[in-house]
Amino acid sequence: MTTRASWNSKLGFILASAGSAIGLGAIWKFPYVMAANGGAAFLLVFLIFTLLIGFPLLLSEFVIGRHSQTHSTQAFSTVTGKKIYNSIGHLGNIGVFLLLSFYSVIGGWILLYFVHTLYALLTGTGTKQYDELFNTMISQPIYVLTGQFVFIALTALIVAAGIEKGIERASKVMMPLLFIFFMIVIIRSVSLEGSMAGIIYFLKPDFKSLNQESILFALGQSFFSLSVGFGGMLTYASYLKKDNDLVQSGVSIVGLNIMVTLLAGLAIFPATAALHIDNTEGPGLLFVVLPHVFDQLPFGQLFYLVFLLLFFFATITSSINLLEINVANATRGNETKRQRAVVLIAVLLFIVGIPSALSFGLLAETKFLAGTFFDNMDYLVSNILLPIGALAFSLFTGYVLDKRIAADEIIISRRYVGLFKIWIILLKYIIPVVIIIVMGSLLIK
Repeated sequence: MTTRASWNSKLGFILASAGSAIGLGAIWKFPYVMAANGGAAFLLVFLIFTLLIGFPLLLSEFVIGRHSQTHSTQAFSTVTGKKIYNSIGHLGNIGVFLLLSFYSVIGGWILLYFVHTLYALLTGTGTKQYDELFNTMISQPIYVLTGQFVFIALTALIVAAGIEKGIERASKVMMPLLFIFFMIVIIRSVSLEGSMAGIIYFLKPDFKSLNQESILFALGQSFFSLSVGFGGMLTYASYLKKDNDLVQSGVSIVGLNIMVTLLAGLAIFPATAALHIDNTEGPGLLFVVLPHVFDQLPFGQLFYLVFLLLFFFATITSSINLLEINVANATRGNETKRQRAVVLIAVLLFIVGIPSALSFGLLAETKFLAGTFFDNMDYLVSNILLPIGALAFSLFTGYVLDKRIAADEIIISRRYVGLFKIWIILLKYIIPVVIIIVMGSLLIK
């Protein structure tokens, strides 16, 4: 009989879970959307939705995962005795596999830029044509496939080492470094003359800028940003010991996620304002705008190298969780099978991700439905599978899960009795409606 792996500490679980939640969107998209839609006013709306939507869904995954103490494709039958509900876990398993297959492409881009910037820093060479450099790099098959392969391999190495020696140890190193590097870049950014305009742009409350679209985005981000819906948090919670407070852990993860978003904004907007550069989001921010920003600063390439490490840590901590879901379902608690499962799944991920990697070069003209292969994978996962997964978790916990099980996992003191009642009401009546609205808006858009 094999012994199921577990976290060595509560801190390791929180940092690993927070790392899973803190992805590229929290750094290169959310700060931009927040600034363009009312700053602190938008943040307030997002916080309200996160507490009412994202946090309850996070607790839902925690409860199912820790009580079942098993992988996501068996957890639902373990807590109910009915195998039909395991389909929720299978949906998540498919979703995270597809997600990581194209998410690793962007991770590869970051590694390519890191190597390029390091070379430029050591040799004193560089380029001012960042648009051209970016388009050239992502269109060359040898570059993108090499970057994707190395990124998947690094993720696989960490997951193959196991929960305590791999995922927990890596999270305890990378997450503190993430915050340290943020502070280095922020100090440099806010010290620039004219940086205050960027801080004001980012944080100034402007309720007039809030509109239907921005509120809808805040709704969607309330569960997207916490990495719920695919069973990632369920998987991590299944390695959690019974003496951990799930509510406190959830609050810590939410807080860390919000903090990273704020730090990203404070690192980016003061610098772009001081140097009179238009703000943007997505890949254009990381690979085109920021290199130009740092080029105009003393030791700019060094600071850009640090910023790339920030993005790399944010990306790989999320990919670790995505890969671990598939690995946990493949090994079914037998840690002796871990390394073989990791290698097999990593190879399959690379193969399935090849069309997405080539979507900006050889297959750029191959378009259908939502666009390129990359666009279609993104649309399928983000607009269809993830909302369905979140909806399934909400309905399962609200209507199917025995409330005595949920209460046993959450109510560890009397102060959580009221929270538990509100949590059930939200899962049964409020969150499903919200998710359907968000999903409908995404499909229409």
